[in-house]
Amino acid sequence: MARKPDVGTKAPAFTLPRDGGGALALTDFAGKKLVLFFYPRADTPGCTREAMDFSRLKGAFAKADTDILGVSADPVAAQDKFKAKHKLSIALGSDEKRRMLEAYGVWQEKSLYGRKFMGIVRTTFLIGTDQRVAQIWPKVSVAGHAEMVLAAAKAL
Repeated sequence: MARKPDVGTKAPAFTLPRDGGGALALTDFAGKKLVLFFYPRADTPGCTREAMDFSRLKGAFAKADTDILGVSADPVAAQDKFKAKHKLSIALGSDEKRRMLEAYGVWQEKSLYGRKFMGIVRTTFLIGTDQRVAQIWPKVSVAGHAEMVLAAAKAL
């Protein structure tokens, strides 16, 4: 498992297939701030709430010159369905091969009811205009999280 990047280090490069077709790469966001939020599974309660919160605040993030990208291991078809069902306005990336998830250190052993398994630990990264990691929120609690990230993006 890769070590996750620290604050101040260069954000690991990525290219991912995205909702609606095409691809997104870290280089697409050069010169802008980027919120990367990793979520365990499309259309589950916490992930839906988080994605809807970021979508609701998309305009405020844009005013702070900040783009938003949600990433999970779900296939693009599942991301498309999730986006349409909840009228999400943010970009969603699909990392079925888990290369980006591992590069950012969010693919970890988890435990549920005593059963251990590998999965995505809900984590958010704020990447600066220089493509360096400005802030990391590990093991995110969804309530109020998008607002907290927005405040950090505005301050950056």
